Amino acid sequence: MTNSPDLSVSFAGLTLQTPLVLLSGCVGFGEEYTRVEGWDNRNIGAVILKGTTLEPRMGNAPHRVYETPSGMLNAIGLQNPGARYVVENILPDLPHDETQFWANANGTSPEEYAEVARIFDDSPVTAIEINISCPNVKEGGVHFGNDPRMAARVVEAMRPHTSKPLITKLSPNSADIAETARLVIEAGSDGLSVINTLVGMAVDIESRKPIIDNISGGLSGPCIKPVALWKIHQTRAIAAKHNIPILGQGGITNAKDAVEFAVVGADAIGIGTGLFYDPLMCGKLLDELSDYLNRHDLGSYAELVGSLVTNKT
Repeated sequence: MTNSPDLSVSFAGLTLQTPLVLLSGCVGFGEEYTRVEGWDNRNIGAVILKGTTLEPRMGNAPHRVYETPSGMLNAIGLQNPGARYVVENILPDLPHDETQFWANANGTSPEEYAEVARIFDDSPVTAIEINISCPNVKEGGVHFGNDPRMAARVVEAMRPHTSKPLITKLSPNSADIAETARLVIEAGSDGLSVINTLVGMAVDIESRKPIIDNISGGLSGPCIKPVALWKIHQTRAIAAKHNIPILGQGGITNAKDAVEFAVVGADAIGIGTGLFYDPLMCGKLLDELSDYLNRHDLGSYAELVGSLVTNKT
């Protein structure tokens, strides 16, 4: 009889019951998928709540979502009811005994990020993911994630205001993602989320107008998987040197994808756009992942992480 491999993982001081983490923006505020028949929160290690700002935001005008070949564009615009509302009215009703819930913090200045961190620190979330792809209004709209020093300033601002693990979500649009990783780790980040969406657009050829009202949007789905794998490979050496875990994400739809991410260096696996393909993919993925580990005589998911074999130094 084959023993079941250990699928629990250690991540930034937390113990996750499985390596699967549902990504921010794909599962609302944690209650939507519980309505799907057959859904089981115990299949997942954590749910990252929808991106949250200090004050409520209405988001962008439609169209905000568009399907692309092997992926999707979205420009929702961080529609959310504000951090205080989430803490006071949404978090108390979530099933914290079934899985963990992480916040996703956003802001237009380091000070706003810090205040969001302070609000979520006094809440049941077990970690805070930092979305540094937001524009810094004080610097003319430059995105924090595109400048390593600006990204580090956000982490530095948040760090004194929470004892919860901070997980910085790195942008693939940065000129030097490894340098960004190094600086945010030195600033106090306990984990890395790699990668956020790429920037893309789509055009209606009849009207010759952008399909997304915002003109550009975040590109996600299977089409970005090769980019995500490469960016994790680039950040792995920096992260491993500091014993900082990586939440790998970008186009994962099945166990083969998950194994690729683990081998390259993902300590946990982010599931996002794949849920739109199959809302019940997590249970199937875990079964297939267990089969893979058994076939390769591996006793745990952790043994697979960072096992890439290469003759390049």
